[in-house]
Amino acid sequence: MYPPELVKPMREDLTNVGFEELYTTEAVENALAKEGTTLVVVNSVCGCAAANARPGARMSLQNTKRPDNLVTVFAGVDKEATDKAREHMVPFPPSSPSMALFKNGELVHMLERHHIEGRPAELIAENLMDAYNEHC
Repeated sequence: MYPPELVKPMREDLTNVGFEELYTTEAVENALAKEGTTLVVVNSVCGCAAANARPGARMSLQNTKRPDNLVTVFAGVDKEATDKAREHMVPFPPSSPSMALFKNGELVHMLERHHIEGRPAELIAENLMDAYNEHC
């Protein structure tokens, strides 16, 4: 577990643009049961999350089409919620950071850590926007 004061700004990086934090398995289940599209960001202390993932997720929201729901779990902090979210991301192995787009509870697009690490935020945002344009 990371100290709350360490992860607070990392959490706020997403909540300040409208992401809802999910702390429990029930909250994850409820979020993914909603109709429409839901973007789940598995947040992380990892350097690629700060440099690429969170900015890419934020930039992607500038698209005309965007998910109906924006949620996030924090790997290494909110263990149960993260584990539950990852159950819905099978067959993809757990990775953080990662991002998954669901439509009516079904996984329709996945960005794993290896799609994020070493790529600029703009490219990550573009990938997400293409998914929004197709599924939202």
